[in-house]
Order: sequence, then structure tokens, then C-alpha cells
Amino acid sequence: MNLFDVYPLWPIEPVKAYGCRIRDKEGVEYIDLYGGHAVISIGHCHPTYCKMLAEQLQKIGFYSNAVRNSLQKELALELGKLSGYEDYSLFLCNSGAEANENAIKLASFHTGKTKILALHKAFHGRTSGAIAATDNPVIRAPFNRTDNVTFIPMDDLETAETEMAKGEYAAILIEGIQGVAGIFEPKAEYLKGIRELCNRYQVVLIFDEVQSGYGRSGRFFAHQYSRVRGDIITVAKGMGNGFPIGGVLISPIFKAVHGMLGTTFGGNHLACTAALAVLRVIREESLMENAVTMGDYIIRCLKGNKAIKEIRGKGLMIGIELKEGYETLRNRLLFEKRIFTGGAGKNVIRLLPPLNVDKQTIDIFVEAFNQLTETKIK
Repeated sequence: MNLFDVYPLWPIEPVKAYGCRIRDKEGVEYIDLYGGHAVISIGHCHPTYCKMLAEQLQKIGFYSNAVRNSLQKELALELGKLSGYEDYSLFLCNSGAEANENAIKLASFHTGKTKILALHKAFHGRTSGAIAATDNPVIRAPFNRTDNVTFIPMDDLETAETEMAKGEYAAILIEGIQGVAGIFEPKAEYLKGIRELCNRYQVVLIFDEVQSGYGRSGRFFAHQYSRVRGDIITVAKGMGNGFPIGGVLISPIFKAVHGMLGTTFGGNHLACTAALAVLRVIREESLMENAVTMGDYIIRCLKGNKAIKEIRGKGLMIGIELKEGYETLRNRLLFEKRIFTGGAGKNVIRLLPPLNVDKQTIDIFVEAFNQLTETKIK
């Protein structure tokens, strides 16, 4: 049997990693400034993380979906404290796609409606519900569910109100910062306006913080810069630092009913332990503050580079839009300078490094970036 070839893969096989460094099977070392789409939030193989997971493995060697372990409650309490959503409830699952699928279900149960509003290119996930709310026609076409999802442009309150006034929508889903689209964020005034419209037309406000959450922006959730609170917040990627886990933060306006939501592996002992380790490290090492400091430092260092059209983002969720002629820069950074970055289309480099990245590592990246952009390479 062969692997189903849906991902373009580089000829690099990592075998060891620590912090922002990765070593492949040939012994070549790389700097990781992407962390698997913002998955590695506290660095590879953080000692606190590894210690807590190893201890949990020694304590328990089974898994039962029927048993609610005490780690789930501890995780809910700690997540509530650090995120500022202490009065909300937590539903645990396994991924961002599953988190968003359950958020949509919950909004539909609550309102009795099935249609969803989504900002252009604003949705995470690969379940059928999530696919319905992506604007990628190759991925979406076979599902033929676009009649349930309406895309509206970002920062356009008039269009949002026109749609909500129809009384057909269960929810509007908004990413705190759009990652895959190239690092775009809705304006604070827009989010405040959306909150008012949701209240007026009884539409559930879902914030997708799967990629932009968990301290990456410098706040626990990116939408918190606007001081707007969502009715539902979805999380996943950085939540377990590589261990599969997702979650749905749920407002007190929703009434829980047995059987309303379900999951097979959600909230298992190891996933909860991984998530608790991440929260502990973020808190004890002040990583949200570090995200702001290092993110600002990256932008200052790159300012004025002739290859850059625009730099966007907050904290350590940064998009570098390149001018024409620098389309090969991401691959050159990887193969000539041994630095992993992300991409969005052909001309945007995405930086999503661990939140504990240091100045010395950033200096290496900036020097490499500046060297490679001295001349255009088409």
C-alpha cells in the first residue's frame, strides 16, 4: 500500500528536534520557523512537556471513552484562567476540523437554523461541514453543500447585516487572524459591529482561533485585541504542541444536553496532559509577552527590505508579502539556508515559530533573508 499523495513533501526526514531546531536523518540541522501550521507553540521537546507526558504514560496504560478523567476538569479550569473565558464551558475533541464541526452543530441546535456566514477564506478544517465553508473549489466541489454557507467580504458590515436580516443564519464564523489566506485580520470596529449585529439578529458568533489562538498573537486569542467576546471559540493546533487535541469554548447562553455533542478520543489522558503542559509553559515563561517582543523585532529588522511589499500580522503570526520576482525565496531559505517557513500562495511567506523563539534565532533568519533578497531570482 502507498500513501495517498495529497501533500507535496520535501525530501527531508526529521529524526530529532529541540526548541526551534530540527535535525534530519542525514544529520543536517534546520531552523523551524513554522512549526507545522502553528502547532509547535512551546518549542520541540520542551523539557516540561516531555516530563509531564512521560509521567502520564507511566500512570495509565488504557483509554476509556466512558470515564471522565480529572485532567479534563483541570484543563478546563486552567484554560479558562489563562484565556479570560472562565465562565465558559469546554468541549474536548481531537482537531480544529472537529472543533469547528461541533461549533456549527451547537449553533444550529441553539438557533434551529442551518446556514452559516463565513468571511472569504476564513475557515479551517477538512470534515464535510468544514469543507462546505472553504472557498477552494477543488476541495469543495464534491460535497455540494455551498447552499448552506454564504461567504462575505471582510470588514463589510453592510453586507453582513443584509445577510443576517434574512433570518436564515445560525452563525457567523470569523478567524481571529486568517492564516491560510496570507495573514489578514478583521478590524476591531468591524468585529464590534458584527457583535452588535449578532445580538440584534440572534446569530451565534464563532471565533475560529485554531491557528491564531493560544498566545500566538500576543493575546491568548487574536480576537481579544478588539475586546469582543465570541459565543463560541474553537481551538486546536497550538493546544497540544503536536499532540492531537482540539476544543470548543462555549458561552453560558448554551444549555448542555446529554448526547448533543460526541467524540471518541477527545479529552483522553495524554491529550489533556499535553494541553496542561502547554498552558503551564506559556504562563511560567511569559510566552505571550515574548510573542509580542519577538514579533515586533522581526518586523523592525525586515522593514525596508526591497523584496517586501507588505508585512502583516501580530505577535508571532506574521505574513511577508513579496514583490514580483522573489517567488522562489521560500524554497531558497529552506534548501540554501536550512530554514523552514510557511507559505500562502506564491508570494507570501508565513512565519509561525514557537512562542519561545529567541533573538539569536531571529537574527539568523533575518541575515539569511537579506542575503537571498539582494538579487531577484525568478
